[in-house]
Amino acid sequence: MTAFESHALPLLLLLLLTPINASIHDYSNEPFTHRSDAFFFHGGSEALLAKSFIRFETVTFTRPRESAIVQGRMQQNTGLVEAILLEVRDRNRIGGSYLKSDLICCDPKLAKERICNLGEVIIQKNPDNLELPKRIKTFFQGTDEQVQMDTTTLDINATGMYYLYFMFCDPSLKGTTIQGRTVWRNPKGYLPGKMAPLMTLYGFMSLAYLLLGLCWFLRFVQFWKDIIHLHYHITAVIALGMCEMAVWYFEYANFNSTGTRPMGITLWAVTFTSVKKTLSRLLLLVVSMGYGVVRPTLGGNRIAYRVLLLGLLYFVASEALELVEHLGNINDFSGKTKLLLVLPVVCLDSCFILWIFSSLSKTLEKLQAIPKPWTRRNLAKLELYRKFTNTLAVSVLLSIAWIGFELYFNATDPLNELWQIAWIIPAFWCLLSYALLLVICVLWAPSRNPTRYAYLEETGDDFDEEGISLTSSVAKITGDVAAKLDRKTDLAFGEDLEEDKRE
Repeated sequence: MTAFESHALPLLLLLLLTPINASIHDYSNEPFTHRSDAFFFHGGSEALLAKSFIRFETVTFTRPRESAIVQGRMQQNTGLVEAILLEVRDRNRIGGSYLKSDLICCDPKLAKERICNLGEVIIQKNPDNLELPKRIKTFFQGTDEQVQMDTTTLDINATGMYYLYFMFCDPSLKGTTIQGRTVWRNPKGYLPGKMAPLMTLYGFMSLAYLLLGLCWFLRFVQFWKDIIHLHYHITAVIALGMCEMAVWYFEYANFNSTGTRPMGITLWAVTFTSVKKTLSRLLLLVVSMGYGVVRPTLGGNRIAYRVLLLGLLYFVASEALELVEHLGNINDFSGKTKLLLVLPVVCLDSCFILWIFSSLSKTLEKLQAIPKPWTRRNLAKLELYRKFTNTLAVSVLLSIAWIGFELYFNATDPLNELWQIAWIIPAFWCLLSYALLLVICVLWAPSRNPTRYAYLEETGDDFDEEGISLTSSVAKITGDVAAKLDRKTDLAFGEDLEEDKRE
């Protein structure tokens, strides 16, 4: 490993952890970093497709006054700054690694051997693509303290992950800063190649949530008289999921067309994500507790407050993490700061998982503890929660396996060489969340006999759902018709009781 590679790797790993804010990279009097025998500034890194381009606009270098005044007024080329563009697979071609040297800059010995030019960065051309790594030279003139790069457009002819560095080897230029911007554009827009598949994913997920919402709405309207409180919670999660995916799609579409990410749109998208993630976990928790099925409430104000407190803490932690990931600048925070933001979310997720499975265990025990003979309603509730428990267990196992894969993927690809398949990592979590919501919608779908799943007092819990349905109909009818239906209801009750005795 060359000195350049070993010193640059931590910076590249930081870039892996923090997203680029835009395909238009702005530099505002940024300093150069000293590594080995060179000074460098990371100008950006993005996945670009063939027929893309990078344009340098008003890129200006400012050197210290002390460095300028020692030069002659009529002297030419009194300081060199190089812009170097490389594809990630060519990283070992920067510096003297192929010469078995730790140097980054050309020294007098190498220059004498005509291997490189004195004072320039050592670059070995790729024999398969002689255009890369690409070098653009900019010279200070005389005693000038500033020099501006020519407006240059570099055409990208091969798909890959590209890194841009501004570098100089002259120690007298120490303290030089850079300002201006570079524009990176793919053939279909400004969206980086690594992010482009996510826009398609969010578009499909928006349609998937819309279809689920439409089916749920039709079912909701069809059986609106038989709706229980849990159905309203499910409706809210579906609506939030649909809004979340739609906002992310339009945020990416705007990014693709303009090259920047407006804070307002991104803030809305991040907030929708945090709210939806929080409510989804709360929905799983209250369903696991048997809310509306084996208990009419969450079990008193104390438990309700604990549930709300956990949800509030998760929302705050998730919102902070999402804001930093999507609105933070690439140089604003370190990996340690990132870790401090991730840990609370991981801990709270663990609390949710433990509480959910603990509540499921108690709910199943309560259903199984009902004295026999069981009615069809109790059997239906027990079967419902068994299916729900199996679904959650499978999802947790899949999540653990995927987290392991994600850690392995990130550890083995620190420089984003596998960027073309990196989109499958966030795609899995979107699909898993949607699948869990779909299972809940199927299991708790509105129906003509919601009482088979709804909570009833224990005194009436031994009756069958058909009898309860008839009883609810009696309350709506008056006069002689009500009396006739009442007699039918009593007969239905009697038949169920006799059926239970025979069992």
